[in-house]
Amino acid sequence: MLEVKTQDDVKHIEASNAVQGLMPFDNTYDAIKASAKENADKAAISFFLKGDEFQKAHHISYQTLLERITQTANFFHSLGLTENDVVAFLLPNLPETHYVLWGGEAVCKVFAVNPLLEPEQIKDLLSSANAKVVVTMNPMTKIDLWPKVQSILNELPSVKHVVGIDIYPYVKGPAKLVAKAMQLLHRKDISIPHGKAYYNFSEEIQKCEGQALQFYRRFSDDTISSLFCTGGTTGLPKIAQRTHRNELANAVSVRLMASTALNKDKSILAGLPLFHVNGALITGLLPFSIGATVVMATPQGFRGENLFPNFWSIIEHFKVGTFSGVPTVYSALMNFSFEGKDISSLEFCLCGAAPMPVETFKAFEQTTGVKIIEGYGLTEATCVSSVNPIHGKQKVGSIGVRIPHQQMMCVKHEGDRILRQCSVNEIGTLVVRGPNVFSGYLLDHQNEGLWMTDEQGQVWMNTGDLARQDDDGYFWLTGRKKELIVRGGHNIEPKMIEEAMCKHPAINLAAAVGKPDLHAGEVPVCYVQVKQGYPIEISELIEFADRVIPERAAIPKDIHVVSDLPVTAVGKVFKPALEMQEIEKCVIEVASKIIPTHELKVEVRQDPLHGLLAHIAVTGNLPSLDELSKRLGGYTFKTEIVSV
Repeated sequence: MLEVKTQDDVKHIEASNAVQGLMPFDNTYDAIKASAKENADKAAISFFLKGDEFQKAHHISYQTLLERITQTANFFHSLGLTENDVVAFLLPNLPETHYVLWGGEAVCKVFAVNPLLEPEQIKDLLSSANAKVVVTMNPMTKIDLWPKVQSILNELPSVKHVVGIDIYPYVKGPAKLVAKAMQLLHRKDISIPHGKAYYNFSEEIQKCEGQALQFYRRFSDDTISSLFCTGGTTGLPKIAQRTHRNELANAVSVRLMASTALNKDKSILAGLPLFHVNGALITGLLPFSIGATVVMATPQGFRGENLFPNFWSIIEHFKVGTFSGVPTVYSALMNFSFEGKDISSLEFCLCGAAPMPVETFKAFEQTTGVKIIEGYGLTEATCVSSVNPIHGKQKVGSIGVRIPHQQMMCVKHEGDRILRQCSVNEIGTLVVRGPNVFSGYLLDHQNEGLWMTDEQGQVWMNTGDLARQDDDGYFWLTGRKKELIVRGGHNIEPKMIEEAMCKHPAINLAAAVGKPDLHAGEVPVCYVQVKQGYPIEISELIEFADRVIPERAAIPKDIHVVSDLPVTAVGKVFKPALEMQEIEKCVIEVASKIIPTHELKVEVRQDPLHGLLAHIAVTGNLPSLDELSKRLGGYTFKTEIVSV
């Protein structure tokens, strides 16, 4: 198979292979089934609970994987589910999560929900999706998933079935008996409202046929397979509807980009959560469809207990060939030595979800000798849209060339009409189209402004990102429209500030956001995460910023040193949390000149209609409210002032 080195190689693959011919299956179940039949005795999954227990991992063969997925599908079918129904899961990374995901897709739609969300957000998501089945963890000590689900069941009329999963089968040694006893003891905590039924997952699937599906289902190119949220930990995320064709096409395209590195002889480490598209595709459908082994590193993935201290030993033990991470993962790994470990099996690492700071990139590669492959993807485009060629030129900071069978370009547009494709290195809106691009968000009104049409009548998806394409065909993200810092009408790209600040030897990560400003609308500020044990003065960082940031308007007005930047569940820096802090500080600063601070309570929240909204509760002082409203009215953020 051709080793992709350039954009021309991608075009050659497309000319040689029609995408339909590369996807002999019309659903994900059949793709996994074919691979499992061919690799029956091979390990499909190696799973361990804690980072220091990797040598006692549970190994699940492809034959067993297929049986469990089949049993799960037959179980869901026995509940009366059909293709229009939704099974939602709130689970950590477990083998059972894969059973539910792929077994569920064989029957109906599967909705992956972030288990770290608060109950109210979970309730809103499940209601939006009209979920009929919810799968979560059974009651157990130190895991709050069951209480979360139980607290909202009365407000979820669509949910008819609740399925619980036990963790104790994966506990090793004498502790297993204790874990089992405790979990059985907690069963008394299971309380289900009238009209709903509870099931123990492992007990139920053992009653089901595992050799073949007990039903027939017809699939088309438009058959919905999964619902994934587009991210975010504040407000209600959008729910993306993806088809079996989307998922299969993306798995095939990624494999074509790395055919020599992604094959059945390789092991792939899974550290990203399975409610995220990267975890589901890169450490799920893709390896399962080619017979590779997935090393599931703890239920919490990269957040797992003792994972990072044992990370390089895990790479050595399982002869891991690759893994996907986000910048915060690579930054954390720099604190742990691999001296004395054989990590020669590690051919490359993948980085996506957020731009990798150039200095972090260089430091990791120079220290470990392992190549980082930067890419770009969207939930709406299944997972991967572009990647630096593994065998080709690595352009640090670039998101690489587009994958085979997906089109990608930078454009100038007017509303939903594409006027023209940008010229080389001209910045424009990044758009994509192809068999991996989703069918739209679940809620119709969220699709407004999503699609664009070119002069030939072809429909493209607006990614919302700004980018340029160089003369080698490599794409470079230059910013995201909603992340741009607009200073007096001048657009400032946060990435420029972040890349410059990360050149300082003390800084691991940087995140630039806008600070509300009465005259300019907003001005840039920067939060920096400093390396362990590295003393630094703010004055030094300010002087450094003044020296290295080329654009005067982009030099941060403030620099804040933090031990950890706020991150999403997949480890991507969560900038809205920083923006909220800046708005809150602004409100308090303005209000303190009018109202005593002890009479003031400020909460910045994500409002579905207004975006970031400052809710201000004032005790008494009614005459001052009009003055406060007037002063805050000069800022661009929205406010809501109440007297309590």
